[in-house]
Amino acid sequence: MVQLESTSQSAVIYPDSDGKPMADNTKQFRWIVVIQQNLEWLFADNPNVFVAGDLLWYPVEGDNKTRVAPDVMVIFGRPKGDRGSYKQWEEENIPPQVVFEILSPGNTKAEMNRKLLFYDRFGVEEYYVYDPDSNEFDGWLRREGFLDLIESIGGWISPRMQIKFDLSTDELKIFRPDGERFLSYVEIAQRAEEERQRAEEERQRAEEERQRAENAEAKANRLAARLREMGIDPEEV
Repeated sequence: MVQLESTSQSAVIYPDSDGKPMADNTKQFRWIVVIQQNLEWLFADNPNVFVAGDLLWYPVEGDNKTRVAPDVMVIFGRPKGDRGSYKQWEEENIPPQVVFEILSPGNTKAEMNRKLLFYDRFGVEEYYVYDPDSNEFDGWLRREGFLDLIESIGGWISPRMQIKFDLSTDELKIFRPDGERFLSYVEIAQRAEEERQRAEEERQRAEEERQRAENAEAKANRLAARLREMGIDPEEV
């Protein structure tokens, strides 16, 4: 963790927006949402893991120019909750440990190099970049104080999150520690609907079985009553 010297200046304004769009196209937006929401889901039971998408991060108090808005960032050791921006000095000086960037055609090499330097300088432990158009995925891991390129990223398991990255198909797949794949909202909704339908079918089958049993019991009772009318003990039949 990088500890940064505080230079408290109450007059400094830290805008909650940099005026840039969250995404340049639907594909980039979809990936940002999938990663952010699945990580939110993964750590839903841990009150001290904060996951954010497109949130401005200010690492230095008194400096509102040094900032960046990662597509997705994960901070271990900070509580969940809404924030206009992530001001590190108000968060026990804990920087985001994990950052994701999803590339769009508008991202330049110089821009991405500047981001890598920023994340390296301010203490990010794991940095991942995915280009959904080319299916290229790169990662960096902090080693000996610096972000170092992960040479073999296919099948890589994040040390912090324990999620696995699979590049064996024409699109990146990310798996939770339990082996479940990261899903889109549509896929999650479809699975929920399938589960609802299965539960309804099971309920209907159980109801039909119950009804058949009640009908059989009623039939047996009618037969027993008829036998008694005829002077026959149904227990002896």
